[in-house]
Amino acid sequence: MENRNLSKALEIVSKLIVGEEISRDSKETASLYDEYMDNSEVYDITNTICKNMNLSLYEYENSIFAAAGENNRIFGYSNDELKKEIGVKLNRELFLCYFIIYNVITWFYNDTRNVTFNEYVKVDDIINSVDSSLSGVINNLSVLSLNEVEENSFKTIALVWEDLPIVANEETNARAARGSKVGFVKMTLNFLLKQELLIENNERYYPKKRFRALVSNYFEEYKGRLYEIMK
Repeated sequence: MENRNLSKALEIVSKLIVGEEISRDSKETASLYDEYMDNSEVYDITNTICKNMNLSLYEYENSIFAAAGENNRIFGYSNDELKKEIGVKLNRELFLCYFIIYNVITWFYNDTRNVTFNEYVKVDDIINSVDSSLSGVINNLSVLSLNEVEENSFKTIALVWEDLPIVANEETNARAARGSKVGFVKMTLNFLLKQELLIENNERYYPKKRFRALVSNYFEEYKGRLYEIMK
């Protein structure tokens, strides 16, 4: 192993773990992208380091991204940390936020090969999507093969959602709170903005390249039980 290659790999990893993008289109990181793609030893060292740190590497449109692996307590969030970051207090509220994120994802992607071609999403679109998808699950509980925990989870999410007004009196366009459907959606979108996954312009939310990279790989690698149920 050459010291130079180890140094380059460490430089790549150091940028990825703080959320930076390694891209051929960036003047600052183009040389690192070329090192990763063209130098097999740099590629192998980078992937080995990330694997040992429980980080997943994603390549997408001439860019490289890193994301925390499952149960990564250093670079990921615990449930309590995530509740604080989003601005909710109860587990059932956090689960609702998870469900909202899932609906944001499926607004743009049905699966890796089936892009919906929606350019952006608005708060009203997400509210309608959550209304529809939750209603679909609750109305079909008798035919879905759900275990007791899954069924109760969906019922709990539905109860939280259905008890919320569209907009609470004290809310404004600039403020997101837990008192309404609009508030919950905006809190969730604000979290996605902080994570550099979306960009907002005139109350329209557009997916960034990082979002598309993570989502396309999510459908390939994980999908998960929620995906199975919703499909």
